[in-house]
Amino acid sequence: MDISKELGMKIRYYRKEKEITQEKLAELCGFHPTYIGQLERGEKNASIETLYRVSRGLNISMCSLLDEIECSFDRQDELNVPLSIYHQLLSIPPRNQERVYKIIQEILELSMNCRT
Repeated sequence: MDISKELGMKIRYYRKEKEITQEKLAELCGFHPTYIGQLERGEKNASIETLYRVSRGLNISMCSLLDEIECSFDRQDELNVPLSIYHQLLSIPPRNQERVYKIIQEILELSMNCRT
């Protein structure tokens, strides 16, 4: 996954967590809603100024947007299942993340019971 897509997923995550629309975020940042969508899909590269404006619009630090973003130039990274799951979880709303987490916990408990 490239940096633009990872950043876009983080923007979408924080936007959904704060329960605001792309249109509202665009208004808060001084951007067009289409541009916010392009950022979230990783279609546009964000400048430092863009990162600043988006972080201000989301009322978070720029560090929060950039935290744990890893640039994957090696195709092997795409085969890293935990990393792939992490990225997929970032793209869904927090309440759904909690549901997925509970399901994963149940699966892990079942697998531990099967070993004994």
